[in-house]
Amino acid sequence: MSAPASPLPPVIAIDGPAASGKGTIAAGVARALGLRYLDSGSLYRLVALKALRAGIALDDEAALAAAAGTLDVAFDGGGVRLDGEDATEGIRSEAVAEGASRVAVHPGVRRALLARQQAFRQPPGLVADGRDMGTVVFPDARLKVFVTATAEERARRRHKQLIAKGISSTLDSLLRDIRERDARDSARATAPLKPAADAVILDTTDLAIDAAIGAVLDLYRTRTASNR
Repeated sequence: MSAPASPLPPVIAIDGPAASGKGTIAAGVARALGLRYLDSGSLYRLVALKALRAGIALDDEAALAAAAGTLDVAFDGGGVRLDGEDATEGIRSEAVAEGASRVAVHPGVRRALLARQQAFRQPPGLVADGRDMGTVVFPDARLKVFVTATAEERARRRHKQLIAKGISSTLDSLLRDIRERDARDSARATAPLKPAADAVILDTTDLAIDAAIGAVLDLYRTRTASNR
């Protein structure tokens, strides 16, 4: 008689639109609980960066899927390398962020990255942030949180980040970009941006980051206690 299969490591899935705070929240929750962390958006940004470097059109699904399937990427101490070169700052540019949103609409790209994302699920557990962590990648996640904020607040946050980096931008242009990205992410046929049916909605418009992290930790601890 074969031994029963070991239970899969627990997952906290944190989804939401751009600049909602989901990445900062997810990283903070992972640190507090001592769990692994997956920034799934970085994978799509890496595909976009590779495409931009290689001159691959962002509407060429076949070429983009091939690039996604052969990504030579390594995550190391908070940094990331693409094809052996440091891409930590490169994937944070606005051009790459915009490209990632366009790349992510292609079903072939999403299929190519699905197994790579799921492979991050290792002991002692995982906190994963993105657009479809709770709906597609980890539908059995122990806790699903959908982080949101008003478009105006998200544009203000992005503007503050860019100014801190010495990058010129205007609130009006950032607000327009965020609304366009929201519309594209929500309307795509495959894995659209939306809360999972069993997700907890967390509005961070007027919520400090520490309070948001604390709210997710409380939810997880309550959920874990009830599963014992």
